[in-house]
Amino acid sequence: GPVMKFVPASGAASRMFKHLFEFREDIRKGTASLADHSFNSVWYFLQHLEELPFYGDLLPVPLLKRIPPEQLVRENRPGPVIDAILGAGGLNYGNLPKALLKFHRYPEGSRTALEEHLVEAAHYAADERGTARIHFTLSPEHTLKFSEKTDEVRSRYEKAFGVTFEIGYSVQKESTDTLAVDEENHPFRKEDGTLLFRPAGHGALLANLEETDAGVIFIKNIDNIVPDRLKGPTYENKKLIGGVLLRTRDRIHSFLRKETAGEAAPAEMAEIVRFISEEGMLPLPEGFDALPEPNKREQLRVLLNRPIRVCGMVKNEGEPGGGPFWVTGKDGRNSLQIVESSQVNLAEEGQKNIFSRATHFNPVDLVCSIRDFRGNKFRLSDWVDEETGFISGKSSGGRTLKAQELPGLWNGAMAKWITLFVEVPILTFNPVKTVNDLLRKEHQ
Repeated sequence: GPVMKFVPASGAASRMFKHLFEFREDIRKGTASLADHSFNSVWYFLQHLEELPFYGDLLPVPLLKRIPPEQLVRENRPGPVIDAILGAGGLNYGNLPKALLKFHRYPEGSRTALEEHLVEAAHYAADERGTARIHFTLSPEHTLKFSEKTDEVRSRYEKAFGVTFEIGYSVQKESTDTLAVDEENHPFRKEDGTLLFRPAGHGALLANLEETDAGVIFIKNIDNIVPDRLKGPTYENKKLIGGVLLRTRDRIHSFLRKETAGEAAPAEMAEIVRFISEEGMLPLPEGFDALPEPNKREQLRVLLNRPIRVCGMVKNEGEPGGGPFWVTGKDGRNSLQIVESSQVNLAEEGQKNIFSRATHFNPVDLVCSIRDFRGNKFRLSDWVDEETGFISGKSSGGRTLKAQELPGLWNGAMAKWITLFVEVPILTFNPVKTVNDLLRKEHQ
């Protein structure tokens, strides 16, 4: 099947602006302060407005009454500037998806995150006919704006890179949404008094992934994107982990085809056992060596006939979040898993020490194969660890909340896949979690 780039892009950008929402609320209360001068502060953001890729879009916003934003900041009147960025009367960035925010500035104009992913897809998700396939998962309320933006820019990038884009969209199913609660575990209500139901995390996208029609699928988050001057290592390492996947898949599928046809020689069986133990890191059943040969072959078929993922990992430099770990299951067997901090009981000293000593970090840099050796799609729900759902801290309109999430797409939702971890350079991981991240040198 063809190669595809799969980009979870259904989240709103509101979390990027959490500190601005809170500051705006403090202005209303009369308690606003710019005493914090750290990189992630509102002060730092306001002092570097002109370096932002969307600065030029602010100048004509009516809310500012033709007063340059930096002048309002100098006059200690930042409120209108923040309103112009977040609100519907301005850029409306507080209500748009990250995909539609401008991330990087170029001489010919600024690009949105959506456009940067199209550029990436043209370089490593195009086939020999020049068709570059990319699939975005969206929230229903964003599909129209997303489609309009795609129609606006598609031909520009097709012409620039000599490709034809095949762009797909899908929406996270509402049936997977969960009820948010506040910090006291009471149902969270929006300003109009209605209950807030939230998408149940990226684990709900497993069905979207299964519905794609590709043979090799690269997965990367919408906010992990860099300007052109830094894209080279990304392209190279995407191709490298794709090569590891193809090598692994071909080895497994070749054995399964021969085994199914009764043509796998004992030497080939010994080699596949070595691969399982030393590379695939799959736990062989207890007493495997003592089993009769027909039973060994059956166990190998069961072990190997499942989805495959190769996960790029970067060296841990103190970023919050998950990473690659050995996990001991209820059956006592160890397996390779990506584990998020939300899944770990950090109040337990032993678990906290294990998690804090992690050598590597998960940048969400995956390439997957979801077809069996006959070319049929796996039913991905068969390979989920249902007990790995978790509760995470989120925000809405500057207010904190707790949200129940399904097993994460690259965590519990892929827990029973064949998993390989590969180290990739830290340069390939430059996410934009807050708007201030756009001021880092990597995004300038």
